[in-house]
Amino acid sequence: MSSATTRGVDRIAQAGTGALAQTGNIVQLFVDVARQSFVRPFQWREFIQQAWFIASVTILPTALIAIPFGAIVSLQTGSLIKQLGAESYTGAASVLVVIQQGSPLVTSLLIAGAAGSAVAADLGSRTIREEIDAMEVLGINPIQRLVVPRVLAMVLVAMLLNGLVAVVGIGGGYFFNVIVQGGTPGAYLASFGALAQLPDLYVSTLKAAIFGVLAGVIAAYKGLNPKGGPKGVGDAVNQSVVITFLLLFLANLIITAVYLQIVPPKGS
Repeated sequence: MSSATTRGVDRIAQAGTGALAQTGNIVQLFVDVARQSFVRPFQWREFIQQAWFIASVTILPTALIAIPFGAIVSLQTGSLIKQLGAESYTGAASVLVVIQQGSPLVTSLLIAGAAGSAVAADLGSRTIREEIDAMEVLGINPIQRLVVPRVLAMVLVAMLLNGLVAVVGIGGGYFFNVIVQGGTPGAYLASFGALAQLPDLYVSTLKAAIFGVLAGVIAAYKGLNPKGGPKGVGDAVNQSVVITFLLLFLANLIITAVYLQIVPPKGS
């Protein structure tokens, strides 16, 4: 085996070992966050401040994305269903896509991209300024003091934004289906009521909560472990967003597959 091939194999092995070690560290941080969430006193002030900050940076972009997203889903499904001769089910198809898939994913992407990057940058700057080390020297647990309020705030805001995206997306889909495509308002609402069910809303909210936990934990992990000074903080922010996106789509696939197996479609 040539030296170049040997070096390539060693690099692949090191990358795999590093990925496994990083996965283990993230899982350990998740366990620590879950454990410290029940430690008193709870940091209510930090929690409220972070929730307000996360909502302020995500609510407007989320609403602006939800409108064209609902319109695209409505136009695309309406055109396809019209070709199949089932125009009366346009409302159900559009609304179910928005509730089950659209609103959690749009919410998670905004939470990970806007809020997650801000959390990673904030914790990263604290780490390189040695504030985290100073807190540990003073006997203050940085997980309980800084990470737990941020993760729980991201979960809360993600669940609330999920409802906002669902409402705005459904409203946009209704407008474009009825006004642009000439659909019937009664048929749109009747088909939605005939096929939609409460578990669809439950799984959508559950997805948003899980996505919020993933985004918060990964952002906190990268923020607490930057490498290379200020440049390392920027790299940590980019890595947290990319890793979060990948895990969010994987988690969405798993949750959707399990949900479709457990909960039978309405009317089946």
